[in-house]
Amino acid sequence: MWPIGLCGVALATIFITHWIYKWRNPKCNGVLPPGSMGIPLIGETLELLIPSRSLDLHPFIKKRIKKYGPVFRTNLVGRPVIITADPQLNNYIFQQEGKLVELWYMDTFEKVFGLEGEARPNAVGHIHKYVRGVYLGLFGVESLRTKLLSEIEQTVRTNLHTWSTKGTIDTKKSVASMVAIFAAKCQFGYDFENSADDVTETIYGFVHSLMSFPLNIPGTRFHKCMKDKEKLQQVIRAKLKEKLSNPNHQGGTDFLDHAVKDLNTDFFLTEDFFVYATIGALFATVESISTAITLSFKLFAEHPWVVEDLVAEHEAILKRRENKDSPLTWDEYKSMTVTMHVVNEVIRLGNVLPGIFRKALKDIQYNGYTIPAGWAIMAVTCTLQLNPKIFKDPLAFNPRRWKDIDAETASKNFMPFGGGQRQCAGAELAKAFFATFLHVLVTEYR
Repeated sequence: MWPIGLCGVALATIFITHWIYKWRNPKCNGVLPPGSMGIPLIGETLELLIPSRSLDLHPFIKKRIKKYGPVFRTNLVGRPVIITADPQLNNYIFQQEGKLVELWYMDTFEKVFGLEGEARPNAVGHIHKYVRGVYLGLFGVESLRTKLLSEIEQTVRTNLHTWSTKGTIDTKKSVASMVAIFAAKCQFGYDFENSADDVTETIYGFVHSLMSFPLNIPGTRFHKCMKDKEKLQQVIRAKLKEKLSNPNHQGGTDFLDHAVKDLNTDFFLTEDFFVYATIGALFATVESISTAITLSFKLFAEHPWVVEDLVAEHEAILKRRENKDSPLTWDEYKSMTVTMHVVNEVIRLGNVLPGIFRKALKDIQYNGYTIPAGWAIMAVTCTLQLNPKIFKDPLAFNPRRWKDIDAETASKNFMPFGGGQRQCAGAELAKAFFATFLHVLVTEYR
């Protein structure tokens, strides 16, 4: 019997060796960029998921740029990926949307947000166009000017007052909950003060656990993320059905109101689509704004002169008012030059959006290398924001640097909310929320 067993072991060894060789040397109609595919099935995912404790590039990316150059290959969660920190290649990729590349999310996001079939963001171009149009209407400049700015101010004021009555707070969690209260109200009409369930805890748990290895077994962070996602689905779906069952529903004030109006008017506008789209928007809003505000506390503690600059600007705003207690106006918000410099600088260092994902539809040739069709591409735009040729001493927190940066230079080297056709529709909301938070903070608290 032992010769048969020995043959079996030999065949298994040959098979595994061949499989590992193919994993490490994927097929390509050309020359792949340098790099490593990591461990079979897992790739190099675990190293990327280790949190960075620095304002610099993530160590995973920085180490590989130093070793391989600005364009390299890797494997994340079993998916072959080209990571590019080359500005020229990044710009080219953004220009080729719908031609050589399409939108792609990491498998973690596709599982969580149900990006399959009709819900896939690249199923048809007008899906993204629809969502972007609705969100620009809900959170764009006009909506901020006429309605949302005052609502943001009230949300911030209420939460800061609550924090002030406590001895200590978990800053990240408290800020995320504050943003979640506002986002949930705008997106599906959640009323925090009159609701029996605190959905903000579920939103925070979901957002906090999403960027984890997609292993869905009890005890893992990703399993908790999926459980929180299911709770959110139930809450949002119940809210949607409540709106649909009301024959006198007027609509127009939150994202689900648009769902009531537009449901089934196109093939992708289903209940599932609106539920998943709402969850995706919640994640984007809460994660981006709370990350920036939380980081600002650390930076202000280390650079008190920045707080002094903010206090001077906002006290001047109060002095110009006829009534000191009147709410923040749009003109006052637009006059916050120093504040916007601070917002830009915090976001620049915070790397709110460290990478933008696309997928190659065809083989892409660049500098003698081939990016194979079907491979994912991660465009690392935060390297622009840390370029010492544009931002002197790039890791230093210095909002005053923005006085000398013109609009054209900023547009080419500062892309915190993405680029190309897919730039985030909530960019203005994020900046307005952050600026309003700073206004209330420095005028009412010390």
